[in-house]
Amino acid sequence: MTTSIKSAQAETRFVDVSNRRIAYRTIGDGKPLVLLVRYRGTMDDWDPLFLDNLVTQGFQVTVFDYSGLGQSTGDPSYNPGSLAKDAIELIHALGLGRVVIGGWSLGGIAAQIVLAQAPQLVSHAVLLGTTPPGQLVKTGEPLFYELARRENDFEDFVKLFFEPTSDQSRTAAELAWSRLASRTQNRSPQVPVAWAAQQLGDAPKNPVFPVEAVLQVLKTTNIPVLHIGGDHDIVFPVENWQALTKQLPSLTQLSLPNAGHGPHMQYPIATARHIGAFVAE
Repeated sequence: MTTSIKSAQAETRFVDVSNRRIAYRTIGDGKPLVLLVRYRGTMDDWDPLFLDNLVTQGFQVTVFDYSGLGQSTGDPSYNPGSLAKDAIELIHALGLGRVVIGGWSLGGIAAQIVLAQAPQLVSHAVLLGTTPPGQLVKTGEPLFYELARRENDFEDFVKLFFEPTSDQSRTAAELAWSRLASRTQNRSPQVPVAWAAQQLGDAPKNPVFPVEAVLQVLKTTNIPVLHIGGDHDIVFPVENWQALTKQLPSLTQLSLPNAGHGPHMQYPIATARHIGAFVAE
């Protein structure tokens, strides 16, 4: 069975929530897993090999476009609270019940807000290349802000999401770049670069996620939380999660070698298996 065909050809569907229409795709059968995408991302920025391997791990995977972006309608916003609201309302609208909430980068920040605001909807949280709330021990690199504010070619892709100094990582980037282009029909429109740049700012911030209430939830929740990061993430360094090891009782951390901001693209099969094992436990 060629599982990559499933996500690359998954039907785009729509559901109406609170005077807007959310575009989403669902693949697989099993435990519901809802994924929130990165800054400047749409449904088509999820690596299809990663999604298909999540299906083989027994998940029903749902990806979606945020309000006003991609194929969804409404007012666009990169306020993480608004993105979390999209996810919560989508979970209710689709009748998914209790889900594994997952998020990459900005989507990982929003996923933490979902956990804090609607813990009754969350069995596990799976975070990819994102930042914890509160003061950071290490900020992102200025290079990210340079790259994230312009149209990107393959070399930018490598610098943003992989480890440019590693031949292994560069080879993985080439494969991922090709996989991301595998959907040829009904792709979501790209997020406008100029609009996204206005939301981002032009320099590293500390904290990036200044919501103390969410940090307090993470310090007290019994919901299992997994963070998977690359050992050289130019956006959200894994050192910030490592600094919280003794403060977050339900946190499991995994740092992948010679990897950057897209660990699940460099190691799509292994990352899916780690997530499957984490949820199975």
